[in-house]
Amino acid sequence: MTDRILDLPTDFSGLDIDGDFLHIINSRKSHRVYTQEPLRLLELSYLLWCTQGVKAVRGKAYATLRTVPCGGARHEFECYLALRGVEGLEDGLWHYLPMKHQIEFLGPREELEGFISRSLCGQSWAAKANAVFYYSCVFYRAEWRYGIWAHAPILMDSGHVTENLYLAAASIGLGGCAVAAVDPPLANEAFGLDGREETVFYAMTVGRIRPEDQAAEEEFYAFVRENNL
Repeated sequence: MTDRILDLPTDFSGLDIDGDFLHIINSRKSHRVYTQEPLRLLELSYLLWCTQGVKAVRGKAYATLRTVPCGGARHEFECYLALRGVEGLEDGLWHYLPMKHQIEFLGPREELEGFISRSLCGQSWAAKANAVFYYSCVFYRAEWRYGIWAHAPILMDSGHVTENLYLAAASIGLGGCAVAAVDPPLANEAFGLDGREETVFYAMTVGRIRPEDQAAEEEFYAFVRENNL
């Protein structure tokens, strides 16, 4: 344990979690407008637990059972984070450690908002999120079991993780948006990945939202449609 690693809280009773699952399903949508009000550490912990939390370990750490399904229980993804405005945390780059439900600080990032925008192919709206979840794939974890067919479960599993993040965010009144337009070389360099054995391939923004921002989002969607973006 070092001062760069932080234990995350696991008592989620302090959160106002929507218990109406049908309401969560119906209210879940992509949000691209955020208030930039601070995110609570407990909220971030809840989102990480709901998307990659370890519930049990099988055998001699042979496999983990988590809060999301995964082909062969391989759990080939790592979660890296660009955080800004999370209470109690320094703005910068972080890495989730699911085995102990911790996060480790990788360091500050100069012009963090600019990095977020550039790493997501110029999408400036994303830089207003409190947290950007960058998902990398450690290919060998899936290839060990599935060989040349590993790409199929990898694609399926990425949907499991991000949909859980959508639903978890909606259940505590937050909003998010999955982003496929990622610049892997830029993100890999930032998080110290080689781009071959492990590479960033997907991302999702999460932030605080307001009902009145719905009109602004509709304007954004109309602009995207009109300009074929």
